[in-house]
Parts: sequence; structure tokens; C-alpha cells
Amino acid sequence: MTMIPIDLSALSPAARKVLDPVSPPAMRTLAARAVVPGVRPDELVSVVAAIAAGGDGDLAAVAQKTLASLPAPVLTSALAGDLDPGVIDLLAGLYLADLQVMERLLAMPRVAPETIADIAGRCGEQLAEILATNEQRLLAHPRIIERLYMNRAVRMSTADRIVELAIRNGLELTGIAAFEQLKAAIEGQAAEPKKPAAPATAAEAAASAPTASDVAFMEVLALGDELDFDPSFADTYVVTDKGTEEVDTKFVPLYARLAGMTIAQKIRIASLGSSGERLLLMRDTNRLVAVAAIRSPLVQGAEIVRISQSRVVSDDVLREIARNKDWIRDYQIKLNLVMNPRVPMGVSSRLIGFLRESELKTISKSKNVSGPVATLAKQQLNRRAK
Repeated sequence: MTMIPIDLSALSPAARKVLDPVSPPAMRTLAARAVVPGVRPDELVSVVAAIAAGGDGDLAAVAQKTLASLPAPVLTSALAGDLDPGVIDLLAGLYLADLQVMERLLAMPRVAPETIADIAGRCGEQLAEILATNEQRLLAHPRIIERLYMNRAVRMSTADRIVELAIRNGLELTGIAAFEQLKAAIEGQAAEPKKPAAPATAAEAAASAPTASDVAFMEVLALGDELDFDPSFADTYVVTDKGTEEVDTKFVPLYARLAGMTIAQKIRIASLGSSGERLLLMRDTNRLVAVAAIRSPLVQGAEIVRISQSRVVSDDVLREIARNKDWIRDYQIKLNLVMNPRVPMGVSSRLIGFLRESELKTISKSKNVSGPVATLAKQQLNRRAK
């Protein structure tokens, strides 16, 4: 968790005595095992938590183990009051899977926003639903909304609702990489699907066609997704609330699931989904979705190298790659962008000056690049020759 300091000033003299550095080691050892005579359950838990957070090697480990397995009567009594924020933080990290305990901790007046934000990023669906109902707290601490949105266990409908709440109230969710696109989609400013411009010449049309690598990849991706769909399975269908049978969503092909989503939902999948989902969404005709996919915090460097040479992704994706200072330092990515006919001419002209002479010679004679790029390569060679 966030390791919030524990305030010991409110403890009784008996409890503070156990934690005094000059107290007998045997007393602290017993306290680490929750043996502290004469203190209330809430103080007992606070003492054990203080030892666990104290960083005293083996003793802290014993105390943490004790906290994770407190006797039910002790834990129940301790949760009946209001614990110190630091104690709540420690308990939340240990009891994240216990819904009843977590509900009691979240209801405590002194629970820290940092603790709730950490819980929001790691909790399961049920606890996320509880967190999402407290709109006043969400608006006061937008970080909680960000962590819930980026938590894959959170329902899509819940993620939509809390982000809409934030946007209606003028919040800027900087912890969501695709927030700009998400905001535009929810506010109804999503651009109309773009029709790809027709290549100017037959040569450029050939150059813009998907490569064998692109085609092979998309076929493998589609096949891999289809392998999960077999109507002969007994559990393929589920019964809805209305008593009708529908195909379970896990057996619906990936492209079909994505096609049935709203723009905002696609943006969330683009941000949190698998590499296959991202690659499909980078081809989406809506630029908001395509840009969200390339801005995903899960994108890896190897993906960027492959995407930069793809002729089936959106040109907006290729522009985003060229704008990223970290990615564009990679020589292979620069070369891929210059040689990719889908890359806007402005981007290619900016990058071509960084290429080696051997690549410039290849590009100047290649029929797989557009005419203007080949001309630029020749001009670069002539300048260097002078």
C-alpha cells in the first residue's frame, strides 16, 4: 500500500509503553503476536500495525503475518471504531480480498484518499462497484476515478459512468493516457469515420497496399480469435435475465466484440487491452480510438517497431509515433516511418535527413515508397555529395 505513517499519540499509556524503544524485547515480541494485556482491540491492532510498519526486520514480518490473520473477534471489534489512517492503509493491503472487512475500512471517517486510490487500482469487481457509488469522494479525489478506470476488473459500464461524472464536473484526469480522446468521444465531438484518400498513382497504390507481413499478421490474429469460438461447446450459451439464450461474450470473435462497442468503450479497450486488441483498434476509422491505442501505457517498444512499418494502421497512429521523442530515437523506427507510404509527407521529410547514405540509396531507387519520398532521398544524397 502507500505506507502512511501511523500516529501513536492517541494510544493509551499501556499501548505506548509496548512500543517504547526502551521496553523489553520480549514485550515487543509478544506484541508482534497480538499479545498485549489490558488494551482495547482497536489499540491492539494499532500496536501490531506500528510494529509491522516499523521496519524492524524479522519482528516486522511477524507482526505483518499477525495482522493478516487476526482472530475474528479482535478484528471485528477493531473495525467497529475509527482507526488511524496508517493502520487502515496496512489492513487494506492485507484484506483486499475480504469484502466485509474492506467495506468497514472504507466507511471509516479517517481513511486516506491515497489508500482508497490504491485500493481502486487493485480491487475486484464487487469492491469497485462500492467505490464507484460515492460520487462526492470521487469528485474530491480524481485519482480514485483514474485508478478505477485503469483497473481491468472494473465493469465497462462503471468505467463509462465515473468518467462521464468527471467530465460533466470539469475534471481533468491526467492519469488516463487517452483522456483527451475519451473526453471528445463522450462529449459527442468524435470525428466522422475517415475515408482513406485514393493514391495519386498506380505505383503509389501498390506501395500503399498491405505487405505480406501485414496480411499474415491479421490472418493469424483473426484465426487465433476464432479458435476460441466453438458453438458445439455446452457452455457457449448463457441465459439472460429475460430467460433467453445468448452466446457468451467470451466465445464472440474479437472483431465482433469491438464492433458492438461505443467509441468510449473502444478507447478503454485500446488503453487496457491486449496487443491484439490494440493492433485492431489502431486500424479503427475513428481517430480517437486509433490514437488511444498507440498511447496505451501497455505499448512495448517491440510493438512500435512493427507498427511503424505497418500499412494497415491509421495514419494518425504513425503521426503519434513520430511525435514521441523516446520512440523516434530508435533508428529502425525512423527508417520504417520514412519507407512507409502511409506516413504523411511532412513526417517523412523531417526524418529522412537522419538516415544513413546506404538507406538513402535504397529508398531513392525503391518502387515501394512514394515518388516524393524517393525524390527527397535523391536530394539528400546530392547534398551530402557536395
